[in-house]
Amino acid sequence: MTTSNSLRCAVRYALFASTAVMAAGPLTVRAAEGNIQEVVVTGSRIAQPNLTTTSPVTQVTDQDIATQGVTRIEDLINQLPQAFAAQNSSVVNGATGVATIDLRGLGDARTLVLVDGRRMPYGSIISSAADVNQIPSGLVERVEVLTGGSSAVYGSDAVAGVVNFILKKNFEGIEFEGQYGFYQHNNDYGGPGETKLRDVISAKSVDNPSQFKLPSDNVTDGFGRTGTIIMGAGTEDGRGNITAYLSYTDNDQVLQRDRDYSACTLGANPTVSFSCGGSGTAYPGTFTQDFDTNYTIGDNNTFRDFNNDSDLYNFGPVNHYLRPDTRYSLGAMGHYEINEYADVYTQLMFTDDRSVAQIAPGGIFLGDSTSINCDNPFLSGQQSGLLGCTAGDVTAGNSVPLYIGRRNVEGGGRQSDFHNTSFRIVLGSRGTIVNGWDYDVSTQFSRTSADQKTLNYFSKTRITRALDVVDNGGVPTCRSALPADDPRFGGVADANCVPYNPFVLGGVTPASLAYLQVPGIQTAVIDQHVTTAAITGDLGTIGAKLPWASEPVKVAFGAENRSDKMSNTPDAALQQFDLSGTGGPTIGFNGTTNVNDLFAEINVPLIQDKAFAKQMSVDMAYRYSDYGSGTTTDTYKFGADWAPVEDVRFRGSYQKAVRAANIIELFTAQGFNLFDLTGDPCGRDARDPAASAEACIASGVPAASVGSHALDSPAGQYNFLQGGNQTLKPEESETVSFGIVLTPRFAPGLSVSVDWFKIKIDDTISTFGADNSLDACYHNGDDAACSRIHRNELGLLWVGSGYVEDLNINIGSLETKGIDIVLNYASLDIGKAGSLSFNLTGSYLDELITNPGPGLASYDCVGFYGSPCVSPNGAPKPQWRHLARVGWQMPWQNIDLSLSWRYYGAVDLFGAPANRIDRHFSDQSYFDLAGNWEVTEKASLRVGINNILDKDPPLSASVGTTGNGNTYPQLYDALGRYIFGGLTVKF
Repeated sequence: MTTSNSLRCAVRYALFASTAVMAAGPLTVRAAEGNIQEVVVTGSRIAQPNLTTTSPVTQVTDQDIATQGVTRIEDLINQLPQAFAAQNSSVVNGATGVATIDLRGLGDARTLVLVDGRRMPYGSIISSAADVNQIPSGLVERVEVLTGGSSAVYGSDAVAGVVNFILKKNFEGIEFEGQYGFYQHNNDYGGPGETKLRDVISAKSVDNPSQFKLPSDNVTDGFGRTGTIIMGAGTEDGRGNITAYLSYTDNDQVLQRDRDYSACTLGANPTVSFSCGGSGTAYPGTFTQDFDTNYTIGDNNTFRDFNNDSDLYNFGPVNHYLRPDTRYSLGAMGHYEINEYADVYTQLMFTDDRSVAQIAPGGIFLGDSTSINCDNPFLSGQQSGLLGCTAGDVTAGNSVPLYIGRRNVEGGGRQSDFHNTSFRIVLGSRGTIVNGWDYDVSTQFSRTSADQKTLNYFSKTRITRALDVVDNGGVPTCRSALPADDPRFGGVADANCVPYNPFVLGGVTPASLAYLQVPGIQTAVIDQHVTTAAITGDLGTIGAKLPWASEPVKVAFGAENRSDKMSNTPDAALQQFDLSGTGGPTIGFNGTTNVNDLFAEINVPLIQDKAFAKQMSVDMAYRYSDYGSGTTTDTYKFGADWAPVEDVRFRGSYQKAVRAANIIELFTAQGFNLFDLTGDPCGRDARDPAASAEACIASGVPAASVGSHALDSPAGQYNFLQGGNQTLKPEESETVSFGIVLTPRFAPGLSVSVDWFKIKIDDTISTFGADNSLDACYHNGDDAACSRIHRNELGLLWVGSGYVEDLNINIGSLETKGIDIVLNYASLDIGKAGSLSFNLTGSYLDELITNPGPGLASYDCVGFYGSPCVSPNGAPKPQWRHLARVGWQMPWQNIDLSLSWRYYGAVDLFGAPANRIDRHFSDQSYFDLAGNWEVTEKASLRVGINNILDKDPPLSASVGTTGNGNTYPQLYDALGRYIFGGLTVKF
């Protein structure tokens, strides 16, 4: 396509400006991308002309993106059987505001994400994994997924594998791509059990219509729109090009109230049918002095007994099922070949992403306030009498114990407002040194700014002041707002304090909310600087070629320096754990890591084009890493392949990989958070027979409280202490794979590959697990585990100062093995009807074993969901998963159709009794239909429907915080049909 002379001049100017910037700054090293005739495949720095590797690589193309209609690139990757859903837009409680990828279910921190072969930086201050929100889907040409250790080639973090996003380059002209999509669902869920869940919700709505409502029979929501403009121009002589892009994505929220299977929080341990449960931190409130006798608000400023059947708070409806997000991306990439010795290049990327995660309203949680003054004017005589206040106590202003649990329904759901911006620049030069020897040097700098606002949370300090109210001349007044000379003044002055009245229906005022609700703000900055230099060489130039091979030996070697820096600055409210319902304090930290690497690769063709050896070769890689402070690692790879004939090829590899502790694992400040547990082992709901009265008392439970319901958290969440550890050592892994590739000549276009894999990770950088510490203490009498249990004065682990210590350590191991199958049939001619194409990518998971550490039994999570199979990945682990697709290339009107089948095998709830109706998730199949019409050479239309049968997701009462809306929407289609339409126009 022709372009104006002024545009060509602008291209030359921009590329030469990049060269000038490089000359003024430090250079980085990078392996060569290869000659034009050769192709670089993810997993090696050596360009290979035959597109073969000793390790299996799965590829996703831009056509797959168009076919599935995805606006979030992680949704496409997570459909691959090798990937397990991690952080994405359906994660709300525990959301980080980013999207990550987890290969093999080994944790997203063990998956290395690349853009054009170069490392992406951390995405958040919570997870060291890369944020793929930074990658505009409209600019992706293909994605290559290599599973298994690749640290010898790419460095730390490539333990589970590598995902390499390859962007469109050397573009000429202008292209616009737009898409609009939405979810449509028919609410007709029945579900297992004698009583239908819809009927349960309807019955609940009679007594509590404000909290229990059935959604409309037909809902349409989750509207999303995206648009991308790509502009490119090349120089007249073909030596240079610059490609620029601008992308915009906006997705609306979906609330759990809009699906009948999430419109109520499921009750625990369903055995006959599903029921609606909820939280004891309720509305209009739970009031207790001993956690056994509980009251709530009745009519006329009174207390009445709390009814567990009707008064629990239904916290599901206001939770996000799908987070809203708005994203802008822009960037440019270009190169200019000054001569054969210097082809200078650059890549610039900027992303601005905004997302909000909303969960149930906070307010006052049990333990935020522990007493009430008897002369509080908001207390009626009936209420003060039930609390044990005598007339003398009222006159003297004495206090009595009172724990309050009340939802801030007036203020709305708790929100985490994420605002992430990222900037990335690559500058480099590549070219020929001498014939057969090339170099590539580059420097890369990335900065991510991650800002988070915590909204609609109460300040615990202000809760205490707003409840400490006295009568001041007929006006209820905070004690802290009294004059200092008033004898009732408590010594703490707060003139802005506004009294809070939870003791009567309608007693909360906007002024009291404005006083109690305090935002929490934290700002994080993440920097990464990578400098790489590499040389690739053809040893054939010096005669290094085996006599039985037609191709020479090839090598690559070089050095790399990578530094990561992170800082997190929370405000005082977060650092002091002043916000009620946040789980624990957020403490700021700063940290820096630096590593220097030396690496080398060699590819040796042994025999080629001989009898019974069409191709036989080996490849090896080695990397030495020095992290400073005496920490060094060695990683290596050995691979081999043998094609006795053109149609059959055998391949295998052995790799040792490492993952050094990242900044978050090393430097994160210690603080409190929540973990899921059915019940305290010393309590009543889930009393563990192994937890003897003596053991419970020894761990801090008062003798009178052993077996008490008070020990059990109504929300099933308990406190634990988490944090970093600067003595961590790198974890090590071994990956073994063997496979066969069939490309029969009698069926052109057909290819089949079958690969067996095994990955074992030792000394994992992990935590022992708070629940594991409880098991090890009460089952094994492990003194170290018992010492990590810190109960408060009442023996509780979910209120106040009670917690279980669970800091980062090197402990235990992870192991997985299985078989991957890929089948492709590029084109099957069906005569006048056109042609068909077939693809199937499947994975059989044989083992996914976690060894938690000394004294605890290993467990295999294949075919299970739920605790303890929630770490490092909380999604269900089906034994068999596949993505199959058939395409029909019509001969009429340039129309293509495709039908996809996504399949997830059955799973069971780990350790569930046989009488639980949610102990089994049956296998799930989803069918997607898409069509593309090439209207003209420059314009095309596409439409599609994913989950065309509107299949409901499987439900469970035990998804915890790793799931959402009574299911796992990061794996199963929880929102119904997704309908989309798109347009691509080229100029």
